[in-house]
Amino acid sequence: MKIALYPGTFDPITNGHIDILERATHLFDKVIVTVAVNSSKTPMFSTKERVDLIQTIIQQKRYKNVSVEHFEGLLVSFAKKKNATAIIRGLRAISDFEYEFQMALINRKQAGEIATVFLMPHEKYTYLNSSIVRELALLNGNIKDFVHPVVLRALKKKISH
Repeated sequence: MKIALYPGTFDPITNGHIDILERATHLFDKVIVTVAVNSSKTPMFSTKERVDLIQTIIQQKRYKNVSVEHFEGLLVSFAKKKNATAIIRGLRAISDFEYEFQMALINRKQAGEIATVFLMPHEKYTYLNSSIVRELALLNGNIKDFVHPVVLRALKKKISH
């Protein structure tokens, strides 16, 4: 069974993330969306909220080979624990490549048996990231084309408090 991890902070998950996830579901027997707990970031949504949002989307889209978990620590350690053979990373633009390339090489040095697979989202999502979505939401911008309706509702609720 070919298992892939799709790691990220997903704060919040965007349609670009979902597009990459959809592509990965066709390449791997199982995809584990892995919500990173990053102590250097202060997320808008708690780890539990992010996991719950992603689980809701997975259920609504009826992905049979996708699950979601959170992890803390070294990604390749978590990948080994889950018997993953690949790590999925999205590349939106050339600017993403240098960082992702460095991380892929570090991960390969730590666990050479785990491949990093780069996937490109649909071109309509190449400019999209969670930071932009959060900023637009905070400024009452229209984000309905950028996130799943479940995320849109959660963002509106979070901002109204």
